[in-house]
Amino acid sequence: MVRIISDTLSSIPVEEAKQMKLPFLPQIVIFGEESYMDDSEIDSETFIERLKKSPVLPKTAAPYPHLYQPILEELVKTGDEILIICPTSKMSGTYNRAMVAVQEFPDVKITVLDTLLLGAGLGTLVRSALKWAEEGLDAATISEMVLELASRNRTYFLVDTLEYLQKGGRIGAAKALVGSVLQVKPILSVENGEVKAVDSQRTRNKALARFIEMVTSECPNEDIANLNVQHGGAFKAARALSVELGEKTGILDIPITNLPPAILVHGGPGILGVSFFVKKS
Repeated sequence: MVRIISDTLSSIPVEEAKQMKLPFLPQIVIFGEESYMDDSEIDSETFIERLKKSPVLPKTAAPYPHLYQPILEELVKTGDEILIICPTSKMSGTYNRAMVAVQEFPDVKITVLDTLLLGAGLGTLVRSALKWAEEGLDAATISEMVLELASRNRTYFLVDTLEYLQKGGRIGAAKALVGSVLQVKPILSVENGEVKAVDSQRTRNKALARFIEMVTSECPNEDIANLNVQHGGAFKAARALSVELGEKTGILDIPITNLPPAILVHGGPGILGVSFFVKKS
């Protein structure tokens, strides 16, 4: 059997990871001289409250290689193949640190995947990989299926400001909007592992209307889309968005996902996001 490893940038709740027996690594959130593991030492709600009060932007760090050590040592005993499913290497150091960690196990078959995703879309990949592993597929086959599914993901975010992305150095191709950061409400996407600006509107309401229009025009009207609403400190808005998207797409069960602190550092409070998968072309 293939054993899957992931981390908190998948936005999978810690308790769900435990229930699925998914080895799960924390991203590290750093406020000045203090650091916290976001799977056990700070949650999204606590983080947002502290972020609002913090005079400086906190930093993030990928899971340190030594954190992989006990997990890999335990899995090695089973003799199973190991597959580490990582968030985009273009916005996170997780992939590179996982590659460092596996060098300590040169005789073990360990595959490390750079999915070019993060958030709920990455979570869907991890849950799918766990299902395929239960079905008995090997690591090479699962890896190929994960990357194919990842290529069909669409992830959009609606943010109040580009300030956090700019200060955190994760702004990617959205740099073109920085000059008007105070005048517009940007709509962003994650494309090829980077943040890209796809639209902007003068008001939050107009941006939200355009956001919904974009999602409903692309999202397949069926459950295989794995449509997911994600947010940071904006549950009421996320719930309203979930209801409206359900009415427009006919998908009645749309999960609402709390974004982890390591994403909120860069997206800021009030961020709304949507993840879904288009059909094979």
